[in-house]
Amino acid sequence: MLKVKNLSVKYGVIPALQDISIEVKDGQIVSLIGANGAGKTTTLKTIMGILKPANGSIVYRDEDITRMSTPQRVRKEICLVPEGRGIFNRLTVRENLLLGAYHRNDEQEINLDLEKSYSLFPRLKERENQIAGTLSGGEQQMLAIARALMAKPKLLLLDEATASLDYESERVIHDNMAQITQGRTVWIVAHRLPTLRLANRILVIERGRLIEVGNHSNLMQQGGRYAALYRAHQVLDLPLSAAINQQTTARSETNRDEPTTYKKHKTKRSSIFR
Repeated sequence: MLKVKNLSVKYGVIPALQDISIEVKDGQIVSLIGANGAGKTTTLKTIMGILKPANGSIVYRDEDITRMSTPQRVRKEICLVPEGRGIFNRLTVRENLLLGAYHRNDEQEINLDLEKSYSLFPRLKERENQIAGTLSGGEQQMLAIARALMAKPKLLLLDEATASLDYESERVIHDNMAQITQGRTVWIVAHRLPTLRLANRILVIERGRLIEVGNHSNLMQQGGRYAALYRAHQVLDLPLSAAINQQTTARSETNRDEPTTYKKHKTKRSSIFR
């Protein structure tokens, strides 16, 4: 379905991804975890064509899409729900959803998918003619996901799908995750434990490098980086990124000479570790 081989990405001269290789089968759910700045969002943006790799290749359904534009990839049934949602604030909920299907010409099917979106997230139906910029953060996230589904993607990329949401909005999205992922391959930047439990494969990224790959059970049995992060997250009920940031910071402080090209990122919630 998707083969990423020796993928490297730079921001100027600073390496963001270094020699990433992974093959994902059709219908799999892949969770990416790592500290802030580890390369999770960069990975998704590169698959989507927003960022261009310095080296390596991306093959999708036996076709090399490495140099394809983002609109071309959308037509190949690849879609990204970006961090920060990226909705059109001045348009209505309905107009945002229809823009998700801009490349389609099957009007009857589009209308059916519109109703499916409203069935998936009834709040959007209630606010169909409301300006999207006036929605709550949780409602905007629902809109961003529903708009992506209007594109009928076979490969769906979700960047922090439930980050910074209120409890109820997070619950609604998680409760519908089975329908969101049904019949498609999904890459998710993991934020909470329920997301990890959905995954067939988990990718642990650290400083732009892929350091562990596996499912939850075998990674826990290995007792490596993922297992330590999972246990810390489970005990403290913090976002995974907060647990990872703390462990990364702690390791750096034990070896101050360790080279790094990444700035430390702190969150308010990670302060519990200090």
